Amino acid sequence: MKKKMVILLLTLGILGMAAGCGDKKADTDKKEETAEEFVLTNDDGKVVAVDVENLEDYITLGEYKNLTVEESPKTEISDEDVDSSIHYMLLNQYEQVEVTEDRAVQKEDTVNIDYTGYMDGEEFEGGSATGDDLLIGSGSFISGFEDGLIGHKKGEEVTLDLTFPEDYQNEEMQGKAVQFKVKINKISQAPELTDEWVAANTDYKTVEEYKAAQKELMQKSADADYESQVKSDLFSLVVDDTEFKDYPEDLLKDTKEKVREQLDSMYQAQVGISLDDYIKQQGISEEDEDKALTEQAQNYLKQNLVVQGILNAEGIEMTEKDYEEEVEKFAQLSGFPDAKTMQSYYSDQSVIKESVLWNRACDVLMETATVNVKEAETGDE
Repeated sequence: MKKKMVILLLTLGILGMAAGCGDKKADTDKKEETAEEFVLTNDDGKVVAVDVENLEDYITLGEYKNLTVEESPKTEISDEDVDSSIHYMLLNQYEQVEVTEDRAVQKEDTVNIDYTGYMDGEEFEGGSATGDDLLIGSGSFISGFEDGLIGHKKGEEVTLDLTFPEDYQNEEMQGKAVQFKVKINKISQAPELTDEWVAANTDYKTVEEYKAAQKELMQKSADADYESQVKSDLFSLVVDDTEFKDYPEDLLKDTKEKVREQLDSMYQAQVGISLDDYIKQQGISEEDEDKALTEQAQNYLKQNLVVQGILNAEGIEMTEKDYEEEVEKFAQLSGFPDAKTMQSYYSDQSVIKESVLWNRACDVLMETATVNVKEAETGDE
């Protein structure tokens, strides 16, 4: 039972409830959100992390000024990093160019293929496709499939004798020997990075301009990640030093329901079963389920309680206009062009609200913090 409980808690932990810690995640399973589901301000017209009258009844805020953290050196983007990034984009994000010369498939080619899978001489479900594009080296197929096409030419039919891995997601296929018959319809490769290609496919005119812009963009992203890591480490120190006396009953109840809803959505989207079905399969009792959900909800509330504690201690009150300014700043920090674009990525706008408030509280921590840089590691590690 203990192991099953750990699985449930780990699953709960990957839901990303503490979105303020700098993670940017697109919500692909968007749901329509009504005005009743998300309210930006409280009855006093203020944007708050938790809406309670006496915050001191729930926490005694830890030390949040003059904190010290030790961090790895900032990442400096090199020309090699830029070249590698552009190479990846050319392979994965742009139309590939058909190879017209008479040559065989090689790594990083994209091949268009028809294939049929057989087990014990019979076709098996889900093992066949026509006109499928496959990037050689992507690891999209089981081991041996992509490598087995290297060295063969357009028009060839290739027979691959393979074995599904022991940990394959479909249990019925685990460790089973199979045979694929593959026909190579077309071979394509990444476009060549030239001034002409850049002018036709980007907002820049030359390769030099394009690389310079990519380097600037990558450096901004690296700097934002660094700042987010520093803030996260500082905030963790405050949480560890804060005394949590109790949790607002209504908020805890609502948060448990939110955690459960998100977990149920995740299981249905990724595994195709409901949370209730998963719990039954694992033999988790109602008591253990409630304990896991309560612990996760409390961890989630800790962030918002501490955020509100810092804002209260500094006398920071955020109106809707103040919030709009802060959300624009946070969007830029998170790599979005503007707040509207960022908000379109999330079905639950409370995630953005909590992230913005978390970031504002962390700005306070940064004002008096000392960041020591770790010495670079040496040796063969």
